[in-house]
Amino acid sequence: MVSNLENVLITSSKKHTNKLLNFFWIGFLVYIASFTISTTTTVNYILCQTFQVIGIIIFVPTAIKLISWRINNQYLKILFIIYCCWQLTIIFRGFALDYKDVKVMLFDAEAGLFRFFAPLILLFPKNLLYYKKIVKVILVLGLLFLLYDFLFIHNLLNLDYENNSTKFTYEHFVKALSVSSGIILLTFPYQQKRIKYFAVIVLIVSILFSIIRARRALLIMSISPFLIMYILYLYTKKQSILIVFFSVVFGLFLFSFGAQGYVEKTPRLFKLLSDRATEDTRTGVEWYFYRDMKLQDWIIGKGINGKYYCPDIDVGSITDYRDMIETDYLNIILKGGIISLGLLLLIAIPAVIKGLFYSKNILSKAAAFWILLWLIDLYPANVSTFSMHYMLFWISIGICYSKIIPIIPEKTLSKIFSD
Repeated sequence: MVSNLENVLITSSKKHTNKLLNFFWIGFLVYIASFTISTTTTVNYILCQTFQVIGIIIFVPTAIKLISWRINNQYLKILFIIYCCWQLTIIFRGFALDYKDVKVMLFDAEAGLFRFFAPLILLFPKNLLYYKKIVKVILVLGLLFLLYDFLFIHNLLNLDYENNSTKFTYEHFVKALSVSSGIILLTFPYQQKRIKYFAVIVLIVSILFSIIRARRALLIMSISPFLIMYILYLYTKKQSILIVFFSVVFGLFLFSFGAQGYVEKTPRLFKLLSDRATEDTRTGVEWYFYRDMKLQDWIIGKGINGKYYCPDIDVGSITDYRDMIETDYLNIILKGGIISLGLLLLIAIPAVIKGLFYSKNILSKAAAFWILLWLIDLYPANVSTFSMHYMLFWISIGICYSKIIPIIPEKTLSKIFSD
């Protein structure tokens, strides 16, 4: 049976498909590398957007060729088709063809058009060679993250929180380049030591800059993979659930105790984070959001360019209307309503249950945890973007719903990934 599984998952990857996957990821990397460097506001936008166009020309046609609507799980197939159709209605409602909006749709990885097509990666070929290729892409993203941190260190160390030119640069660096390294930690039994160490370095740098720049959401996103890796490590060592539980409780106690001492005697380096630790930056925005949304808006959303009235929030804004809200589950509702969020949860929650409780290997459990972490990240940050972080969410959905991958013995997976 094991050999049959290996044949299904490995030899099914044809040379043509492998070449298409290579081109897709090359185009994606060109696009994301250009987008993130453009957020520094110190580079030539025309040049960056030229490279983004090149990336689009490469990854769009290859993605179309890679898509196959064959989904083995009937529940997932029905819900995913409905979800994709609903995404199309979001795009068509409010889409404008004026020059400014088209530029945002094409070149903004966070607020643009491609985030609505990111779920289609679920329809890409599902085999272990494909997943190994993704690790290489994540390593390139991590390398770009470290390189950009070095090149734009003065930008990142500008702690003027009112300066919008530097305020969001690091946020894009983390969400687009570094946070996806967390999946390497979650799948640690299959990764080579140098790859694991590199992922740790990327996330530690992410943590340090998140502390310095007082980016609380980014700090949580960068730390959480270490906690999940620890839980999975205890699981692989066959530790009891009580040990796992008390380890987590003890860790939270130490964190709370350390945080109290940290606040009482704050190092200068971490002063900004300490000052913002209890600062409420969401209530005012959310109050305006709730006030502006009508019943129909809550149900079906306002479409891709949906806005809400929110005065006196964004410094230097020329309009009192915002087209996004930092709490991403509300952002999903703003665009596609509770229908959009509900369909997403109906797909994701069963995937988590399947991956955690009905699988025999760490790969499936890591995928389930990644889905869970992404769902948690919906509150503190915008994570439904055109990024590896979001695409890993949908790739993980595919792993958890697979009829084959969750039942592959651990030894077989370790052998395949180590080759």
